[in-house]
Amino acid sequence: MLFYFFKYFLLGPWLRVLFRPWLEGAENIPKDGPAILVSNHLSFSDSIFLPLVLDRRPTFLAKSDYFTGTGIKGMLSRLFFGGTGQVPIDRSGGKASEAALQTGLRILKQGHLLALYPEGTRSPDGALYRGRTGAARMALEAQVPVIPVAMIATFETQPTGRLRPDLRRPGVRVGRPIDFSRYYGMSEDRFVLRSVTDEMMYEMTELTGQGYSDMYASTAKERQREAKKARQSANPEEQASP
Repeated sequence: MLFYFFKYFLLGPWLRVLFRPWLEGAENIPKDGPAILVSNHLSFSDSIFLPLVLDRRPTFLAKSDYFTGTGIKGMLSRLFFGGTGQVPIDRSGGKASEAALQTGLRILKQGHLLALYPEGTRSPDGALYRGRTGAARMALEAQVPVIPVAMIATFETQPTGRLRPDLRRPGVRVGRPIDFSRYYGMSEDRFVLRSVTDEMMYEMTELTGQGYSDMYASTAKERQREAKKARQSANPEEQASP
């Protein structure tokens, strides 16, 4: 109920008027039944505009940190992320990864749409990065179709690190479902998982038109941080600048 209150009464009407988001390929979203939406991840606002334009509610797996804050800020955070169709998971790795997988499978078993970002984190520069195999494993274990999604212009609307978005017109382009039934029963084979993941990323590349980097986005971010530290060490004046 909170999701629909946000979408149709609180935030949704204002966002539609201000940003005029568009949707292409709505016919590729099944009217009912489970499926996985795999999307590129350019901006914090991806998880806002995607559910805004779809008729069906997608459920996202979000960092549990968004739901554990205290005070007024913590309460508002829980309301916002709950209202945009997100459920908390522990993303610390190890046993937490298995728990996240089971959460995703439970959502699919209930017949819902599950929305995932295979890159694992937002793109630091607008490129599409190498996908992680969690989405592939869920698709093969749940035996559900995978629908590639392209978020368009959300990087320009709200790039990483910017709190206030620009009034641009973002869009969502939905591709045709991908049938991975030939791989059912092979969810423990890491070579199959990589093949399935790479096919997902290829389809997203076709939809988005982004340049592709065969590197994890988290690695790219770490390299950027290291390069920034090196520049600051070489030029102390840069470290003092805002």
